[in-house]
Amino acid sequence: MIKRNILFLMIIITASCDKCKEEPTSSEPKLIIKIATDPTQVRLNNLGQPASIPTGHAAQSPVCKKISAHYLEFTPDMYTALGAGDVVYHAAETTAGGANAIDFSKAKVVAPGEVFFEMPLKDFSPGTYEWVRASLLYQNGDVNFTASGLDLVGRLACFVGFNTYITNYTINTQSVTVNDDQLQGYWGFETSVLGVPYVSSGQAPAGATTVPNPLFATSPIPQGSCVVTGSFAQPLVITGNETKDVVVTLSLSTNQSFEWVDTNANGKWEPQSNEQVVDMGFRGLIPYWE
Repeated sequence: MIKRNILFLMIIITASCDKCKEEPTSSEPKLIIKIATDPTQVRLNNLGQPASIPTGHAAQSPVCKKISAHYLEFTPDMYTALGAGDVVYHAAETTAGGANAIDFSKAKVVAPGEVFFEMPLKDFSPGTYEWVRASLLYQNGDVNFTASGLDLVGRLACFVGFNTYITNYTINTQSVTVNDDQLQGYWGFETSVLGVPYVSSGQAPAGATTVPNPLFATSPIPQGSCVVTGSFAQPLVITGNETKDVVVTLSLSTNQSFEWVDTNANGKWEPQSNEQVVDMGFRGLIPYWE
């Protein structure tokens, strides 16, 4: 009798498992956002035009390790004012430091190419979108520098948002405590000298961080923000009847995006010679979707 009951139970379990295989749980389609970096992408200025390096300055393309954004918006045309499109993401803000600022402790930081954000497509307004606006917050990566005649590599953490409240952050292995607001252009640098970590920090001049906006004439952005604007090669069309995920990749130009005053015109960043960092902004945005 016991054997017969066990056999009956096994038949039920097997049938149930077969039914699960035949009727998989369906998931609703999503909008998926990825952020990538490209050191070969065209280098733009604030007006979205190709830009060279100013006389007396030098620049390099950092190797990006981590990245974060503060705000993502899809806009239908070149006349859409900032905020009037479909805002799909807006990171947490705080007044803990006195003024309104991005709360870095709640920021999502990912490696380039990873999924940064996703949402159900049913929550994305149907329409045709030609442009994307991305307010960048943070980047972390390796840069080359020279010290005591040696060519070395260090890790740079850059805060490019309009204002960021930072409790603490880790550059590479070392944690830096701030507990205050930091305006756009604040950076921390870490390297190792004979196995001993060395950490420094600084602030780029106000207004010096490049924020490319090809729509400057028809749809300007506030001074001091980091709302980079880019257009789709093929407009993104959302009907509201999608059955598959829509993946949008925001490709950011890091082409010679780290810039400093080159006091001796040798093309190398020499912190020991007080060569001031002047720019760490992304040099353009090219969005594409699939």
